[in-house]
Amino acid sequence: MSYPQISPFASGHIACSAGNEIYWEASGNPQGKPALYLHGGPGSGLGSGRYRSHFDPDRYFIIGIDQRGCGRSRPSAASTGVDLQQNTTADLISDIEHVRARLGVRHWLVSGVSWGSTLALAYAQAHPARVSELVLLAVTTTSRAEIDWITGHMGRLFPEAWERLEAASGKGREERLIEAYARRLAGKDDADRVLAARAWNEWESVHISLDPNFAPTGKLRSDEQLLEFATLVTHYWANDGFLRDGAEILNNMSRISHIPAVLIQGRRDISSPAITAWRLHQAWPTSRLCMVEEEGHGGPQSVRQMQIALDGFARGATHGELAGVGP
Repeated sequence: MSYPQISPFASGHIACSAGNEIYWEASGNPQGKPALYLHGGPGSGLGSGRYRSHFDPDRYFIIGIDQRGCGRSRPSAASTGVDLQQNTTADLISDIEHVRARLGVRHWLVSGVSWGSTLALAYAQAHPARVSELVLLAVTTTSRAEIDWITGHMGRLFPEAWERLEAASGKGREERLIEAYARRLAGKDDADRVLAARAWNEWESVHISLDPNFAPTGKLRSDEQLLEFATLVTHYWANDGFLRDGAEILNNMSRISHIPAVLIQGRRDISSPAITAWRLHQAWPTSRLCMVEEEGHGGPQSVRQMQIALDGFARGATHGELAGVGP
């Protein structure tokens, strides 16, 4: 059972580079164990703040941020002509450090979901002394292989939807499909941007549809929200997550191999296949891999395992003790 939904006791914006203002919020116990939550996407934002209910509010000082360009951070990637050249993984890592320093946190547990797990890993590898533990759900590293799967090869499972996505892409002869969508969504033709965003978000809904807990989300979003999400996803994926060599995170696991971690992965996750979590676990002696057999890209059992891991770290459990928790 999740913890009660709580409201932030403090929030605000922090001025960062290139005129960006990053929204942050704090909840739970200000004297508790600091924990940072990183949302997915890129571009999903914190939304309703449901993430807070994963953490014990008596034990954790819970910090969430809307990543650069989305949610309540400013400016929005949905805005025509916004400068995406200053929106990279390195920029997001710098933003996280600005928030940490501003809030006076020496080190914190870092949790992330989907793209948030990629960002959590990249941040930890850049600043390992600032990360006490990691709890990651629907694990990704945004490697070139993962991007090629989700933007190409996965079309073998959904050929009808893939044909629609490709037909709507407007891609040039030598252009990758993901690059075509990134180009259009970064353009200045608002009508064309909206068309591209709708086509992209339809594909996003299709490729998570095999999850037993699937519910369409695109229809619940405004055009501005669709634009914000699709613009940032395609921008990052067209650039391999701004990570070198297409496999930077896996190649640098030695930097964080000492940090305790729990990786939670749905066996039926078509969008982010389990091989990524497995390879990370094999390279990470202080990690525990929890495979949730019945779920895909997240779901109630996966969230429950995330909460169990967070509870364990809150009470100071060791890697060995956590190894006996969950399935």
